[in-house]
Amino acid sequence: MQVQLIRRKKNLIVRLKGELDHHTSIIFRRAVEKELEKEIIQNLILNMENLTFMDSSGLGAILGRYKQVKAKGGKVIICGLGRHSKKILEMGGLLKIIPVSSDENKALESLG
Repeated sequence: MQVQLIRRKKNLIVRLKGELDHHTSIIFRRAVEKELEKEIIQNLILNMENLTFMDSSGLGAILGRYKQVKAKGGKVIICGLGRHSKKILEMGGLLKIIPVSSDENKALESLG
């Protein structure tokens, strides 16, 4: 699992590569939590374009970051969603609360 963090003003873009599962979700969680604790970050964009696998631990990690961002009055957007990840997110109900964008640029545009 590789987690790349990019700051764009008050937005944090997280590019995930590899598998987001029981063993790697803690890496994702810690990296994102550390950035979200900084006052400058308000919104979160999760780029799943290079995510090859995700399980329920990954869902839990994403849901936790969603709650953290919402508590700050921010928004979460998912982009680059593959078929497998989309199915897992749908089954977990996350696509009912987190909007999906086709790519990072469109996600940034929607945040203003």
